[in-house]
Amino acid sequence: MNKLRTTLVFFGVILVVFLWFASSLYQKVPAGYVAVATLFGEVKEEPYEEGLHIPVNPFYEWYFYDVRQKSHLEEANVPSQDQLQTKIQVSVQFQLMDESAPKILQETGQAKDVLRVHIVPKLRSLLREQGKAIKRAEDFFLEETQQNMQVSLLEGLKDYLSPKGVKVGAVLIRDISLPPFIIKAIESKKEREQEVEKQKAELERFKTEQQQKVALAKAESEAAKEQASKKRVLADAQAYEIEKINNAIGNNPNYVKLQALEALKAISKDPASKIYFMDGNSPSPLPLMNIGDNK
Repeated sequence: MNKLRTTLVFFGVILVVFLWFASSLYQKVPAGYVAVATLFGEVKEEPYEEGLHIPVNPFYEWYFYDVRQKSHLEEANVPSQDQLQTKIQVSVQFQLMDESAPKILQETGQAKDVLRVHIVPKLRSLLREQGKAIKRAEDFFLEETQQNMQVSLLEGLKDYLSPKGVKVGAVLIRDISLPPFIIKAIESKKEREQEVEKQKAELERFKTEQQQKVALAKAESEAAKEQASKKRVLADAQAYEIEKINNAIGNNPNYVKLQALEALKAISKDPASKIYFMDGNSPSPLPLMNIGDNK
């Protein structure tokens, strides 16, 4: 009985060892990761990319590195030349180079150590260096200053982190917080500038209205002058006509007779009218018109 139990225990141990050995003959690397193997403390130079790897040394010890793109948000107080501290929030987009994973394990450690040992200290150092070139704290709000800072931070991090197996994609300034009294002064300045712009707009509107009024008055004056000119021309024409008639009457007495005959001719066409002549023996008898009775 004891012999059977010993045999079963022996075969059980053999089975466990076999299963462990069999499971150690392959390694599965998740998507977005690389694996680094070590054998008795020695780091293997070639990383294992994502996928299934068969066979592998069952005595390997495995370390996994996430090589997907990541973003780190860092906040630091940056002094400017006026000795004021400005709080700047910066985000860094980076990822580990898969081919550099063995080197990272040897020189730095795990992925979290890369951030703690290399990225954060260098970023803070570069931010302080950038602050030395800024004369006043409020200059951090200038778009040109922010653009220059982003470019300088990106180039500085690339130069420092690339040899260490870290690829930097972008550096973005997320937020800038000035000391409270500086913010209040800037807001007051903006309010004054807005008030000045408002007054300029009001003055421009007033000038436009006055110009429109002047143009309207000028147009009305031109129209009045044109109307007066027309009246003068008409009056001159009427005066000329009267003058011609007077001259005709003075130079030719028969002109009056001719006009009288024309009037009598027009009256005679009306059957209801009657004409009487006073002093028919006169060379120029005066007619009297009598409208016929309606009875």
